[in-house]
Amino acid sequence: MARVRYGARGEAEIAAARTASSKLPDIWSTGVVAVWESDPDAVAAVLPPPLKPTARPLVRANISRVDLPGYPLGAGSVAVAAEHGGVEGWYPLVMPMTHERALIGGREVFGEPKKLGEVTVERDGLVVRAALARHGIAFVEVRGAVSGALPLPEPSRKTDFYFKFLPAVDGSGFDADPVLVHCLRHEKVRKLEAVTGDVVLRESMYDPVADLPVRALVEITLGEKTTDQTGRVVERVSAQALLPYIHQRYDDPQQILDGPPEGSV
Repeated sequence: MARVRYGARGEAEIAAARTASSKLPDIWSTGVVAVWESDPDAVAAVLPPPLKPTARPLVRANISRVDLPGYPLGAGSVAVAAEHGGVEGWYPLVMPMTHERALIGGREVFGEPKKLGEVTVERDGLVVRAALARHGIAFVEVRGAVSGALPLPEPSRKTDFYFKFLPAVDGSGFDADPVLVHCLRHEKVRKLEAVTGDVVLRESMYDPVADLPVRALVEITLGEKTTDQTGRVVERVSAQALLPYIHQRYDDPQQILDGPPEGSV
C-alpha cells in the first residue's frame, strides 16, 4: 500500500525533524524599532495580572523583514513595557506575520498573539518607512530619515511575556488554567543606525494601538539583527483574571464563545 501521508510518522522521522530544527543557522532581519512614552493609565489598562507596569510607560513597535532563503517573511509587534516577579520585559499586544508558518509555532508553543497581516520595511537612500497593516489599515507607521550610524550594542537578553491558553469547548472560559510564559530572546546586532522621524498611529477596531498615544518619542532605529528564543512556563494564572483580556487575541472574541452550528463539519 502506498504511504498514507496523514498516518503516523516513525521515530526516526520525528528525530530527524527535531535535529534539523535545532541546527538552524543565524537568521538575520532588517527592521525598524520605535519606542515611545505613552499614557501610564493606558499602558496599565492593557496588562493582565499578574503583569505590572514598569516605572516608565513605554510602548515599542518592531517592524522587520526577515531574510529567510526563498521564503522572505515580514514580522512585527507592538508591545508595552511590563514587569513580573522582578523581571522587566515586554508584553506584546499584536504580532502581525505575513506567513502562516510563522504564526503556528509562536501561537501554539509560546502563546504569542500572532495574526496574519501586512508588514512593510522600505529604504530609499536615507528615507525609511515601515508599517504594520491589517484589514486594509496601516495601524502603525514609522517614517523618517537615517541620521547616522550608532555603536553596536553587546549581545543582549530580552524577555517577552505571553499567556498561553485554550478557549473552552463549551464556551465557558478556558479548558484549563492559562499559563504565563517568559520568553527569553538572545539578540545580536551587526548594524544599527539612528532614524529621525515620527510614529503615526491610525484608528483600527481590530488593532486599537491608537489607544497608546505617543506622548514622547524615545528613539527610532534601523538595524540588522539575529535572535534565538527559549521559553518557560513560570506560573499558572487565574482564568477569571485573564478572561476580561481574552479579546486582545482575537478580531472577533465572540467566535470563541459560539459553538459550531449543528450538523457543521
